[in-house]
Amino acid sequence: MENWIKETAVAGLEGFRIGHAQNEEAKTGVTVLLFDRGARVGVDISGGGPASRETPLTSPLTADNPVNAIVLSGGSAFGLAAGDGVMRYLEERGIGFDTGYAKVPLVCQSCIYDLGIGRADIRPDQAMGYAACVAAENKDCRSGSVGGGTGATVGKLCGMERSMKSGIGIHAVSIGALWMAAVVVVNALGDIYNPHTGQKIAGLLKADRQGFADTCQELYRLSQRTDLFRGNTTIGAVVTNGRFSKGEMNKIASMTRNAYARCIRPVGTMADGDTIYAASVGEVEADINMAGTLSADVMAQAIQKAVLLPPV
Repeated sequence: MENWIKETAVAGLEGFRIGHAQNEEAKTGVTVLLFDRGARVGVDISGGGPASRETPLTSPLTADNPVNAIVLSGGSAFGLAAGDGVMRYLEERGIGFDTGYAKVPLVCQSCIYDLGIGRADIRPDQAMGYAACVAAENKDCRSGSVGGGTGATVGKLCGMERSMKSGIGIHAVSIGALWMAAVVVVNALGDIYNPHTGQKIAGLLKADRQGFADTCQELYRLSQRTDLFRGNTTIGAVVTNGRFSKGEMNKIASMTRNAYARCIRPVGTMADGDTIYAASVGEVEADINMAGTLSADVMAQAIQKAVLLPPV
C-alpha cells in the first residue's frame, strides 16, 4: 500500500519558528511558537484545570485577528509571566495588532504544573519568555527535556516517587504541498502508550520502581472521592500550512485530541489541564477531515517522542 505521508524537518517549515529556554536547576522552562505573518488559531480544552492566557482569541465569536505567538511553559499559573517577555520581544519588532496608539502582540499561552520537581520558587518569567523568542531566531526544534518540557513528568497518581521523567516532543509530516507539525509537552497524570502496538512506554512505576504499574487499575481501586492533584497537564499545538478559518481550526484542534486518547490513559481528568492549540499559517487548500485526521496522527508521534527521547 502506498504511503502518502512523509516525515519532514520542522526547522525547514515556513511561517513559524520554535524556540526553547529553561532553568536546569529549577527544572522549568518555556517553549514559544512564533508566527511570522500571524496565524488563525483554534483551541480544544479537555482537562479540568487549565492555566491559560488569551484563549478567547481562538473563539469564532471574537475578532478574526491573527495570533502572533503560542507559548507552552512550566510554572503553573506563575508561568504566565513568560508571555510578557514574548510580548516585549514582538513589540520591539513592531509586531502586533495596530490599535492606532501601539501595536499589541496577540499571544496565547498554556502552562503545566512542574513546581514539585525542581525549585518551586523559580518559575518562567519575562526574561525566560524573551530568551525563548531569541532562540527561535535559529529555530531550536529539539525534543526532550528542554523548554516547556524541562519539568514534565508522567504517571503521578501515586506520587512523584513513582513517576517518570518526560519532556517535549516535536514531529512534522507532509502530504504533497500540505504539511502538519505538532509540539507537545507531556505532563500527564496517566500512562503513555504506543498507539500502534498498545505497549506502555512510560508512566506509573511499581513501588520498587522495577517495572510498570497500571494507572487505570490503581484508579479503579479508589472507592471514594480522592484528591488526585499531582501537578499534571498535557499541552500542545499543531501547526499547518493548510488554509482554514478560525472556526475550522477549532474543529481540527478537537480532532487532534484523539491523539491524547490513543496515547494517554487515563486522560482529560479533573487533575489535568489538557489543552491543544491548532494554527493555520498558509494558503494550501486541503480537506478539513483529512487535516484533522492527520493532525491526530502527527500529535501521537510527538507524544511518543516526548517520553522516549533522553534528556538533552
